[in-house]
Amino acid sequence: MIKQDANKILGNEGSERLREMFDEMMTDHDADPMTGYGADPDQSRDDESMYKGDERKAPRLQTICLREFAQLKLPPRKMVLDPILPQKGLGMLFAGRGIGKTHTALGMAYAVSCGGEFLRWHAEKPRNVLYVDGEMPQQALQERLSAMMDASDKQPEDGAFRLLCMDRQELGFTLNLANPKHQAVLDRHLDDVGFLVLDNLSTLMNGGPENDAESWVSMQEWLLQLRRRGVTVLLVHHAARNGNARGTSKREDVLDTVIKLKHPDDYDPSEGARFEVHLEKARGIFGEKALGFEAKLVPMEDGGSAWVCRDLGEEDEEEMEQILKLSHEGKSVREIAELTGKSKSVVGRLLKEARKFNEG
Repeated sequence: MIKQDANKILGNEGSERLREMFDEMMTDHDADPMTGYGADPDQSRDDESMYKGDERKAPRLQTICLREFAQLKLPPRKMVLDPILPQKGLGMLFAGRGIGKTHTALGMAYAVSCGGEFLRWHAEKPRNVLYVDGEMPQQALQERLSAMMDASDKQPEDGAFRLLCMDRQELGFTLNLANPKHQAVLDRHLDDVGFLVLDNLSTLMNGGPENDAESWVSMQEWLLQLRRRGVTVLLVHHAARNGNARGTSKREDVLDTVIKLKHPDDYDPSEGARFEVHLEKARGIFGEKALGFEAKLVPMEDGGSAWVCRDLGEEDEEEMEQILKLSHEGKSVREIAELTGKSKSVVGRLLKEARKFNEG
């Protein structure tokens, strides 16, 4: 009866979220929808006491011998954003204020949603993306995404790039992903999602002091569940004054990739978006793919903008001009590499980026 009255008041055009919150209020407040345990974090979750008297209900752990495991025909692990984020991967992108975290995270998400490229990374195929933003005004977010769409030669399919912007939610509603109940609410939106971006931890998670490793436990358990479901997750986070990711280092234990952005030593604020990209943790990434590089957003003649990347320590303009001059003279990549002392892969990449910039 009470629920019917509430629906009548809300009407057909009422808030779906308010109905969901009402449904949750009418259920057991103490039950954790993710686990079935009580919501109290201090409540015992001891498996032995929980299943005492009926061991048949206990989950069965599966073991496998080494020889059998070694002979399994496992499918190769595919890449969501090659080479930095594998399928079922967990990553973190962190930087200080105003360096380019959201610029970069949005670019990564956009590339994944349409099977495109961003900086020196590319998506093998389009995947559905959910971008959760807890900080930016929706007007600023719209401006950045509109500019990104205008500058790209690829567009995501309808529904492939979805946004959950906290600035668009009901006044007073917050999302705390340290809380299993809030994790369950977000889970409802992940059935067909291949890439989840959480921007950022400071605004989307408040489960205790950042330096407290125990406050991260619930979040880590949820991230591992998402991995088993096949969801790749990128966490966006702030850097501390010492340059490291803020808070407990326990966050990085289960991550495949940790990406750090920092301003170059000679950076001037008038340059806008210009930063170095460093892989602080790069599980399964080797050689030149693991090397840092510099990225800069430069204006184009048509009024748009494009990202230009270069190796760290590279004499940008002079060396690029030399390589382009040799290429225009008809020299091959191998010949240019021999003349400049660079590897063939570096020369090839610089030529590709130069052509992309000139065509943009």
